[in-house]
Amino acid sequence: MPYQNAVLDDQKLQDALKKINPRFGDFCTRVAGEAWGLPLIDQKTKALITIALDVANQDQVGTGSPFAAHVNMAMQQGATRAEIEELLLFMCVYAGFNKAVGCFGTLNDLLGPST
Repeated sequence: MPYQNAVLDDQKLQDALKKINPRFGDFCTRVAGEAWGLPLIDQKTKALITIALDVANQDQVGTGSPFAAHVNMAMQQGATRAEIEELLLFMCVYAGFNKAVGCFGTLNDLLGPST
């Protein structure tokens, strides 16, 4: 079942952020939790937007990968792999093919090869 607030209702996410750094985790939870609590854009759409930003910012690798966390968040909010793949294809046009290909690779690492 999707969370009402993908940050404030996800204790596992909060614990992972605090594991990176306790103050960082607390700060992210408070600030992002407030942003995710804004009422006009649904949680699934917000999660897909964060993936698009990860593509544009090239943030899909490394410890605490925002891309991995955002893929997980989107799927918890009801997004499908097919929707995420279509988003990555769409981002090829606006962020660049070379940025999107790395995200496709990381998506395969996270979810297994696409069929």
